Amino acid sequence: MNAQKVLSDLKRRFPNEPEYHQAVAEVLGTIEEAYNEHPEFDRYNLIERLCIPDRVFSFRVTWVDDKGQVQTNMGYRIQHNNAIGPYKGGIRFHSSVNLSILKFLAFEQTFKNSLTTLPMGGGKGGSDFSPRGKSDAEIMRFCQAFIAELWRHIGPQTDVPAGDIGVGGREVGYMYGMYKKMARENTGTFTGKGLEFGGSLIRPEATGYGNVYFLLEMLKTRNIDIKGKVVAVSGSGNVAQYTVQKLISLGAKVITMSDSNGYIYDPDGIDEEKLAYIFELKNLYRGRIREYAEKYGCKYVEGARPWNEKCDIAMPSATQNEIDGDDARALLANGCFAVSEGANMPSTPEAIEEFINAKILYAPGKAANAGGVSVSGLEMTQNSIKLSWTKEEVDARLKQIMFDIHTQCVKYGTQSDGYVNYVKGANVAGFMKVAKAMMAQGVL
Repeated sequence: MNAQKVLSDLKRRFPNEPEYHQAVAEVLGTIEEAYNEHPEFDRYNLIERLCIPDRVFSFRVTWVDDKGQVQTNMGYRIQHNNAIGPYKGGIRFHSSVNLSILKFLAFEQTFKNSLTTLPMGGGKGGSDFSPRGKSDAEIMRFCQAFIAELWRHIGPQTDVPAGDIGVGGREVGYMYGMYKKMARENTGTFTGKGLEFGGSLIRPEATGYGNVYFLLEMLKTRNIDIKGKVVAVSGSGNVAQYTVQKLISLGAKVITMSDSNGYIYDPDGIDEEKLAYIFELKNLYRGRIREYAEKYGCKYVEGARPWNEKCDIAMPSATQNEIDGDDARALLANGCFAVSEGANMPSTPEAIEEFINAKILYAPGKAANAGGVSVSGLEMTQNSIKLSWTKEEVDARLKQIMFDIHTQCVKYGTQSDGYVNYVKGANVAGFMKVAKAMMAQGVL
């Protein structure tokens, strides 16, 4: 395989999809050596088959707002690869959603799901609809209209969606209710469901908790204790909230959180009482993070990200490409020695290069944030066997999965000088499992 040639061909065939090209380039650059050790892969044109989604659904979503006005949005579902199990991946509702972003997410999801060791393929979906500022009734009508088109293409053994940015328990509930009505079945077709109708304990917490569990495994490799460490977290949604919750419980000091308008810097640290306010502010009142600064009298920086603040550890938990090269250099200059990604692809290629050249602990999202989809996989299992596990059982399984993902990254990513390149480790480990499954199943 010639990685540059493959990437050039994809850019020619799928122009104007920069996020998709970025995700593919990052993976190809790290698996090329391992790929070329298997000449049989080329005979099966494996790399092209792995980069291009199995199928892409796009459709118009028409719904009526509270004023009686007819609104239209675009809806999408990318079914990327199902070599090791049903397509599995979240649905994102955000004004930025387009094919490029969803193709990158579905591509990343394929490797992330492979790393979990659970039988799940990769997929992703969404719409350029934004729930922000909409009433519950408008969100319900949109979700129902979205699923009225998508329901034919999903199912417990086919494609199992979940939540993502803009899609929480409320939206999943509305979509699942419509799916159940259209398909006339009550099965585990969605994950992230309410506990009353098949959801799993710890699913809301899973991505944030899993990221911290992965961070702890990385810190162990250098005999570093998390207690007392200063942590900068971006975002203030589900992933960030539970990342901060777990960090506080372990004695770390979290100094930042953010949203799309700016970030807060609290030098005293966010404690349990302050975090409870953020949970209420974001989940109940859908407020902005600046209100935290107003309440607690700390610094708020409009239109900026928190990476210029001095910290030991950075945990980007907002969105893609939120840490660029300048941000990475600022983090390193301020003594940051570990970055663990809660969001999908939050670091640009230039930032990743800075982290790896500095030989800090750097965990890419496909490894560090795999806890969310791992517990989604455990939810699928509980639905299949018609049983619910306790919080302790699910948490123990999550810890073991994150430990196993870290072990795979170390196995495939350890360099001759002993430095663990977690990007290479995660990509090669995820790729090899999918590739071998595709080879075993023939040319399809």
